[in-house]
Amino acid sequence: MAATLVGTGRRRARTNGSEVRMGRSSKDKRDIYYRLAKEEGWRARSAFKLLQLDQEFNLFTGVNRAVDLCAAPGSWSQVLSRKLRGQEEKAEKGEEVKIVAVDLQAMAPLPGVTQIQGDITKVSTAQEIIRHFEGQPADLVVCDGAPDVTGLHDVDEYIQAQLLLAALNITTHVLKPGGTFVAKIFRGKDVTLLYSQLKIFFSGVTCAKPRSSRNSSIEAFVVCQNYSPPEGYVPNMSNPLLDHSYDVDFNQLDGPNRVIVPFLACGDLSAFDSDRTYPLQLHADKQYQYTPPAQPPICPPYQQACHLRKNNLLSREDALSVGPSQRPEPPAESN
Repeated sequence: MAATLVGTGRRRARTNGSEVRMGRSSKDKRDIYYRLAKEEGWRARSAFKLLQLDQEFNLFTGVNRAVDLCAAPGSWSQVLSRKLRGQEEKAEKGEEVKIVAVDLQAMAPLPGVTQIQGDITKVSTAQEIIRHFEGQPADLVVCDGAPDVTGLHDVDEYIQAQLLLAALNITTHVLKPGGTFVAKIFRGKDVTLLYSQLKIFFSGVTCAKPRSSRNSSIEAFVVCQNYSPPEGYVPNMSNPLLDHSYDVDFNQLDGPNRVIVPFLACGDLSAFDSDRTYPLQLHADKQYQYTPPAQPPICPPYQQACHLRKNNLLSREDALSVGPSQRPEPPAESN
């Protein structure tokens, strides 16, 4: 098979004399969930992770008030909007569904979603969430936030753990007793420490791996059910977690002395494998067509670099003189 580059940036491959247009990005060819997200109108492939978690845990049952922390670009908020507002339309009578999305970054608007551009480590953000709920606590809090990974697993796991604890902290301010908390976690050697912290506030804690999450990734999700804080506990941003006994050699204990974190794989075997490479044309009777992302990033940090590279300005002295108003929109990308 021979492939040649064309002016549009796409590739065309010739097989047995017939020409087939390939994806504009290598992600189109490589990642089936990336392609499905664009076809179904999701802003990122991560939408399927929350959908598959819901299939296993029925996260949205009875939920009228939901919070999406670290929400940008908004795929989990999309899922909440479609699922919860769909349930609201089916119900003849019921409480109005309210969804609040929080992130430091700007996010394009979504129907039925109230956006807060704020810091989840500030008590003012928690107060604003409650204000949007008219003084009522949330039924569900989700968080798909993650740091920019360095490739140093110990560092990445530590930073992700701190982000999870920050999400847990604000959750204790806004979640109702009996509510559910879902957050991303990097599974490492100290995952039992995080598990022990979560068990203080939730009677049920499960570590789950959706099928749309790559097997090659240490990413997983903690599903914490039945929020039941200790009696007399008062949420405090400056001291988010209770002091409790935790032996530094805890992870080296064997047998029944070691706390085992329940681990559950979500998504049945009929789902696509996130680590497998699929052909662009999945069905013989349906021709592949390129689909642009539902929502390109808003003011990404790499916007200027993309413009300079596209216009061959990286090595020119006048490259820095290009003003923001002269820069075109960045190429569309997705998580």
